[in-house]
Amino acid sequence: MMRPSYPGGRIIAAAGILLLFAGCNTFSKDGGFDTVAATASGRLGKDAVLVKTDQDRDAVAKRTDELLSKPLGMDDAVQIALLNNRGLQVSYDELGISEADLVEAGRLPNPSFSFTRTHGGNDLSINRTFMLGLLNVLTLPLATRMESRRFEQTRLLAADAMLKVAADARRAYVNAVAAEQAATYAAQVKDSAEAGAELALRMQQAGNFSKLDYAREQAFYADAVAQLAKVRQQSLAAREKLTRTMGLWGAATQYKLPERLPDLPGTRPELNDLESFAMQNRLDIQAAKLQTQSVASSLGLSRATRFINALDVGYQNNFTTLDGHEQGYEISVEIPIFNWGGSKVARAEAIYMQSVNRVAETAINARSEVRESYSAYVTNYDVAKHYRDEVVPIRKTISDELLLRYNGMLASVFELLADSRDQVGAVNSYIDALKEYWLAETDLQQAVGGRLPPLAMASAPSAPAMQPASPTDSEGK
Repeated sequence: MMRPSYPGGRIIAAAGILLLFAGCNTFSKDGGFDTVAATASGRLGKDAVLVKTDQDRDAVAKRTDELLSKPLGMDDAVQIALLNNRGLQVSYDELGISEADLVEAGRLPNPSFSFTRTHGGNDLSINRTFMLGLLNVLTLPLATRMESRRFEQTRLLAADAMLKVAADARRAYVNAVAAEQAATYAAQVKDSAEAGAELALRMQQAGNFSKLDYAREQAFYADAVAQLAKVRQQSLAAREKLTRTMGLWGAATQYKLPERLPDLPGTRPELNDLESFAMQNRLDIQAAKLQTQSVASSLGLSRATRFINALDVGYQNNFTTLDGHEQGYEISVEIPIFNWGGSKVARAEAIYMQSVNRVAETAINARSEVRESYSAYVTNYDVAKHYRDEVVPIRKTISDELLLRYNGMLASVFELLADSRDQVGAVNSYIDALKEYWLAETDLQQAVGGRLPPLAMASAPSAPAMQPASPTDSEGK
């Protein structure tokens, strides 16, 4: 005897198969962190770490201790920041949130089951309904693609946040070392002024020095003391900013900085086509493009579902004492009588145009940042080179000649002290120029996407200028 075939059973079976396939959408092993790690390795030559377990924290602490066991270098400061900066870990946590949204989008909604039992007089009515959101099933592939783009966008933004922290660490390191070096020279100026003031006092008491000249030496000494206190506070503030950027606390804050900044490079490479390189290399631009693609997909979904906002399909199995078992289907459709979905589409279109304009703004600002940063890079290199090759050697020559005159009793001790102060001033100016160069190089690296172009690209002749079709056109110069 053949058993009757009920369509409702086929619906339940199909739903079960869909649920089985939907359950295959699981979390990845790295949680999307591979993009961040690859960016740190490829563009910075550093390691980025996602700290989640006690083993991860122990490994980070061990690596940090190794880097802090010697005077801190610029690259060491960047690496420590990538290991310990807690704000960076907050950015990495966004990856887990975004991946959870992606997995959620790839899974079917849970079905619903309703059971009703009513009794009136001699009649007993039992209703059983199994419901599944059919519209969510139909739009599942599109929703998954949209969330996949958002996840990729989050990965790019996390990598971009990592590059920004690296740049902040470089800036903080340069400022801290320069401030400490300036404090050292300010102490030398104070010692020189103190010696001059003491000598002036003795000569004034002996009647060999005028009251005016004595007052000048005392005033210079008083200014030197105040300047030293100010510079030391600036050095402390710069060091604390570096400490915060590196995410250090406790005994780790007692790290040692070198006595001076890295030397100025012997040559400055000619960097060409930086705007085009930045358009291809900057992660914030890539993330903005993905955002626009995601919004465009969302707009297509809005247009497809503007008339059907809710569509549920279900299988019913009812029982009454009069009629026995009743089987059938139930379909629930929202009827667009009052709201035809026009406002929903208009909102999606406005969001899409907003995203398009945001991409254009990001690209235009990026091009301007590249031009400005490169100009500062070139200028500060030339200024620092001028101080290194011209000003400081001239001051040294003057100091050597004045020392010879002093030894031959042709110059006074006050002339020698005044020249020592001038020489320290020239050295301080070179320190400032060197600091501004390293800061300008950091700004330029960040403006083009975290790294400067390869040497082959940097030395290539510039191509003729072309009018770009759009701000984000990677081939526009």
